[in-house]
Amino acid sequence: MVPVQTPFPRRQHTMPDASIPKTLANSFDVIVCGSGTSGSIVARRLSDNPDLNVLLLECGWITYSETIETATRWPENIGGPHDWAFHSEPQAGLDGRSLLMSMGKVVGGSSSINAMIWARGHRHDWDFFASETGDAGWGYEAILKLYGTIEDYRGTPDMARGKGGPVAVFQPARPHPIAPALVAAATSVGIPEFRNPNGYMMEAKSGCAISDVRADGLERVTIFDSYLRPVFGRDNLTLLTGAVVQRVVIESGRAVAVEVLLDGVPQRFTASQQIVLSTGSINTPRILMQSGIGNEIELKRLGIPVVQHLPGVGENLQDHLCFPSIFEYYEPQPARGNGSEATIYASVHSDSASPDVLMCQGEFPICSAELAQQHSVPPNAWSLVAGLAQPHSRGRVRLRSADPRDDVVLQLNALSDPRDMATARAAVELSREIGAQAPLKELTKREAFPGSPYKNDLDLFIRQSAVPFWHQTCTAKMGRDEWSVVDAKLKVYGIDNLMIADGSVFPRIPTGNTMAPCVVVGERAAQILLKEISGTVATPAAIETPL
Repeated sequence: MVPVQTPFPRRQHTMPDASIPKTLANSFDVIVCGSGTSGSIVARRLSDNPDLNVLLLECGWITYSETIETATRWPENIGGPHDWAFHSEPQAGLDGRSLLMSMGKVVGGSSSINAMIWARGHRHDWDFFASETGDAGWGYEAILKLYGTIEDYRGTPDMARGKGGPVAVFQPARPHPIAPALVAAATSVGIPEFRNPNGYMMEAKSGCAISDVRADGLERVTIFDSYLRPVFGRDNLTLLTGAVVQRVVIESGRAVAVEVLLDGVPQRFTASQQIVLSTGSINTPRILMQSGIGNEIELKRLGIPVVQHLPGVGENLQDHLCFPSIFEYYEPQPARGNGSEATIYASVHSDSASPDVLMCQGEFPICSAELAQQHSVPPNAWSLVAGLAQPHSRGRVRLRSADPRDDVVLQLNALSDPRDMATARAAVELSREIGAQAPLKELTKREAFPGSPYKNDLDLFIRQSAVPFWHQTCTAKMGRDEWSVVDAKLKVYGIDNLMIADGSVFPRIPTGNTMAPCVVVGERAAQILLKEISGTVATPAAIETPL
């Protein structure tokens, strides 16, 4: 059990080992559950007010293992000790396969184990969120201004980008040869090239560019590094690691405390002003349901007393399901940077107003376990990972039982909507077309997959190759309909002093990678709370990024 209240070196390769201090308080002004991409930000911003006493609870630990620190080794984190490693129920649309649903179980959350790609979200995403919530503060123009305070951009912009913000964003100084070749190949099939993927490309239907990433050369930079590391040692900020949040205690319609397990022992911490759930799109609905907030039919079936009937809790689960094509190199080409240095968005349907397909380059072979078991995958290969940018299929998160120690039930309903299968076919065909272009032929010997193993059955390849992007979102969406869980201020309907700040609040999944939009959620949540609690607003430019 590791309660951390003092500064520590940036690169710490062993997990700290300490006991819970006898002086640990059990009452705070604000409790933030989850130290990931959004939660780290909320805790930092609130602790900027010295009059607020903030507790940050994290199930995982502080660690800078080699696989976390070294950017190219991020795939080794998937399914590892710092991953919640959820598994879906067998999927009928994927020939009965169960998918690994990864999420960071470590201080920094998924920003500590992900591929580090920074994607701001498309204009149509943010304007849709504003329309759903009735709040222009979620609209594209407002979010662009917020990004201007968040970012410290160190690449080549084609529109105004933030400078001096807490989040350093890089473009690879020496990208892998496949990255510029892939951009050139995409332009060969009519996809326009942009100077970077987070400027005007986020307003277009299609585009390609060298990626923006959260890796400084060879090293990952987590959101925790950017926001919380500079303020460790503050008397009003306590990080308690190894804390498994089980439920929020509601009294007379007001969130007053959280119950956690510390080393298997139940503990209760009270909050006088606010409880914030930033535990991710699988754990957040789990905690809500364990607290009696959810569909009353489901809660009664499990014997959980109903506190607030909100049928949307756990519904609307989305991810960017993807189908990697694999191409063999002529010569071995070691990965560089974050191992994914080119991004493509494409519109494959004539009536689409925004991209239908999200593509990322992998500088190594990426495939499902089932495909690898059935076929020989060349070790010296790269991948073009094409996913559904706006899936129509919807899944759900359910409780298996009333016991919070039980695994949740993840029903993805992958490819259950026929429109998703049509887009998947178009995405794979586009991948193959791009992979066959002249700029890539100098580096690539052959298309290994789908290739000849699936030449007569592309649908079989799609079902057997499909893997998630691990962008689970939307299970506690903001909005104004009966399926909405939070309002435009991220407050849970019907419950006072309870806020959600993570990717579960999106009404639909953002077009690209979800880390940057989750940073926005964290910043918006903090602004809302600081204005309500103390009448102040956080000043992002005051944060220095410790690089």
